[in-house]
Amino acid sequence: MNLGLRVTLGVALIVLGAIAGVGMHRVLQPRATLQPTSLPARAPAPQSPAQSRVIPMVLPDLELADLAGRTHRLTDWAGHPVIVNFWATWCEPCRREIPLLIRLRHERSAAGLTVVGIAVDFRAAVIKYARSAGIDYPVLIGEDTGLDAVHAFGMDLVFPFSVFADQRGRVVAVKLGELHQDEADFILDRVQDIDSGTLSLAAARQQIETRLKDLAVERAKHA
Repeated sequence: MNLGLRVTLGVALIVLGAIAGVGMHRVLQPRATLQPTSLPARAPAPQSPAQSRVIPMVLPDLELADLAGRTHRLTDWAGHPVIVNFWATWCEPCRREIPLLIRLRHERSAAGLTVVGIAVDFRAAVIKYARSAGIDYPVLIGEDTGLDAVHAFGMDLVFPFSVFADQRGRVVAVKLGELHQDEADFILDRVQDIDSGTLSLAAARQQIETRLKDLAVERAKHA
């Protein structure tokens, strides 16, 4: 099946609102809202690798090449709040959100925001599209290793998704589906509060979870 057919066109959301054991597990909820699972009351059945994946607590130390072929690690941007955006050239919602990511990078440059795109696609196609779209933030390409990069974030090949991390590299929230300005602004404001020491990581996750659920309901009403 063409991977483009697997893209979720509706709004879906992952919010890291709780920690169970050593990771945050995901389970599908109504309206495609993904939440961490609670611990089972009985011994769980054997899980497939996909079922047992977890969203990491911190950004994984991935190593990928950029548009010019230079190798980078996500740790290269340590000390900055980060949006890591997974996308592909054939993904329409991915293409729609790129102007927003460019704008966010400029609007929040004073806060040190870094946007890193990870394209799971063919190198030639990514280079051509990045130039035509005027992408001015770092783009890493996962041609042969893209699936490993996706799995390192506890995710499957459903694009786009965006990972928000604070300046210490801790994962604050993951948004599955097209990112919108109101969602991005709320999450980034909470990340800034975490970095300034005025809000705890746990409280920020809870606020993000509540607000993004409300925004998703509002958006669905007007769809």
